[in-house]
Amino acid sequence: MTVIEVRNLAKRYGDQVAVRDVSFTVDAGEIFGIVGPNGAGKTTTVESVSGMRIPDSGTIRVLGLDPRRDRAELRRHIGIQLQESQLPDRLKVWEALDLYSSFYAQPADWRRLMADLGLTEKRNTVFGKLSGGQKQRLSVALALVGNPEIAVLDELTTGLDPQARRDTWELIRGVRDRGVTVVLVTHSLEEAERLCDRIAVIDAGRIVALDTPAALVANAVVPGVARPTLEDAVLALTNPLAR
Repeated sequence: MTVIEVRNLAKRYGDQVAVRDVSFTVDAGEIFGIVGPNGAGKTTTVESVSGMRIPDSGTIRVLGLDPRRDRAELRRHIGIQLQESQLPDRLKVWEALDLYSSFYAQPADWRRLMADLGLTEKRNTVFGKLSGGQKQRLSVALALVGNPEIAVLDELTTGLDPQARRDTWELIRGVRDRGVTVVLVTHSLEEAERLCDRIAVIDAGRIVALDTPAALVANAVVPGVARPTLEDAVLALTNPLAR
């Protein structure tokens, strides 16, 4: 079943075109990745899907809802962790979860969520004292506290050390195992390959490829590379000098 449908999405900021004619669908229960270079339009795309950004043209349906017209209703069904998410340094872990749960009519049990994500021992720790990995765990918990059907996660592992990154990957798999559809924006192609069922490659505001990680690699044409990796495939699609 399709839960997200985007058709001919376009958005510009002044003279800068951020997204142009982007179309894709996301199926229930999948981890759908969006990759591409800086400034490609990834965050603008997911912010438009989430109802946080108003596109200039195109149509978006999320669970049958229009993010612009039905924003309040959509917020009951979607959890969002954005790249620039930040909490007050003095806010404790349990206070953040308790506060966010109050925004929803039927929230998840935040105490159980805190335990599931390994944060119980940090319940009284203020945000400013958490490690990078712990902050990301809290970000995931806050995205899930409303019992969403869809979770949008933007650059969740940026800046984390290798072990914290691997731990976060397990968290994302656990989110999907809860029955939540995941839209994952990432710069890490290793992350995309390990986690995503399908990947949309965005470059200069357009989707230049959309397929499974294995198919993107199998269909890659990279001069001088006999057995390309996903990184080779994406580079060939987004860097004209590599084609």
